[in-house]
This record gives sequence, C-alpha cells and structure tokens, in this order.
Amino acid sequence: MKNKRGIIVKRQQLLLQKLKEDKTISVELMARKLHVSPLTIRRDLEIFEKQGFVKRYYGGASIVDGAVADDPTKIRASRDEAVDYRKIVAKKAASLIEDGDTIFINSSKTSLEMLLHIHKKRVTIITNNGNALALPHDPLVSIILTGGEINYEKHSLVGDFALSMIKKMQVDKCFIGVSGISTDGEISTAVLQETMINTLMIEHTKGDVVILADHTRIGSLHNFIIADIKQVTYIVTDTLADNALLEQFAANGVTILQGYL
Repeated sequence: MKNKRGIIVKRQQLLLQKLKEDKTISVELMARKLHVSPLTIRRDLEIFEKQGFVKRYYGGASIVDGAVADDPTKIRASRDEAVDYRKIVAKKAASLIEDGDTIFINSSKTSLEMLLHIHKKRVTIITNNGNALALPHDPLVSIILTGGEINYEKHSLVGDFALSMIKKMQVDKCFIGVSGISTDGEISTAVLQETMINTLMIEHTKGDVVILADHTRIGSLHNFIIADIKQVTYIVTDTLADNALLEQFAANGVTILQGYL
C-alpha cells in the first residue's frame, strides 16, 4: 500500500498526542476516531508498552509519566533520559562537512543542530534559519543569512529576497532537514513557504545533497514536494528507520548513513 509506513507513523503519533493530552485512552474510542480496527490500536499500544511509554489495561492504556517528550521525535530511553533523534541525525550529518566547505543549511531544527558538531574546520554556512544567530558555534564557522521575509513561527527567512539570494550562489554541499521521504522517494516539507527555498538550495549545490530525516520521517509524505530521491547523495537517519525502505532508497544510488546513540 502506498505510503503505508507513513500512515502507521502518523497514526502512532496521534495516539501518543492523545495520551499526552488525556493521560488515558480507550481502544474502542480511538479505533473509531482513527478509522481502524481495535486490533490495530491494541498492536500500537503493545509497541508503546514495550518502549516504556504506556501501561496497558483491559480496553485501554495510560501514559507513563514523563515518557513522551514535547516533540514527537523525542522518546524516553530510560527513567531519566529522553532521546532526541534529531540530535543523533545532526551529529552524523556534520561528519560529512570538510574543511573549506561552503554549504547550505535549511530552516529545520535538525540541520541547525549541526552547528554544535562542526569543530576546527573553516566552513561557510548560508542559511535561511534565523535561529542560527542564537546558537553557539566554532569561531572558524562563518554564517551568512539569506535575508528575506520573516516566518515568525519558525524564525525562518522566506520570500522573493531569500530566493534571489540563493539563486546567485553555488555551494559545495547542502544539508536539508525534511518532513518526510515517501515510499516512492518523494521528499517533502510541511511548510509551503519553505518549498521553493529547499528546492533551490538543492538545485544550486554542485556537490553532495544531504537529506536529514530521523526515523519518524522515513516513509512519510507531506503536502509540498521539494525533491526526488534521484537528486540525493546521502540520507542521514537513525537506527530505528525502516530498513526495507532504506534498502529501496539505496537501490537508487543513495548512500544511507545511520547515527547511533
């Protein structure tokens, strides 16, 4: 079934969000709400129980206090530790940066996190991510903002001015955090204003195109397509990503890199 993995991930995220809000859920109620069978909901809850998110009981489940972080990509690994898979992906992606590189970084939180892992390398970063101004980084790293209209929700720079700036450049590599990579290899974002920014960054890269996507993004498709898998050099993800899909992407000539805890 097309985008089956993405449908599963979305359903499970909705379940987790409902658990966060209500603390408990009913299997029958969620089955009707999500238009699936009670058996499907029970299987999801069984997975969550094994991961330490919930305690199941007859007809439903309750959340384990503190087990689900504010972001759907953050999962409690132990009683006192939350795992943010974006950080794992960002650290692995930063290993691809070489001394002297000029790179694009888009407005995603994952790609921005790379700044914390670039050390003792003279690198020029061109980005539309306004949050880069507040993030500590190695003094050898130079940051150039594209300029443009401010998207206040994400603190990103968008619009014609940002697009015009990107069109005038050719960089060595680009690092694009994305909302999803579908089973068909369509790479997407959930933010309309970011669509052309990301597409142009990819088109104006003469070297490696690196897509950053933790496991929650693998097999998912969002509204706005920015690229096709055949335009990509690397996909950087984590070890929870669907291996069958990763093998499918690799068959298209993409190198898969997985970050570890």
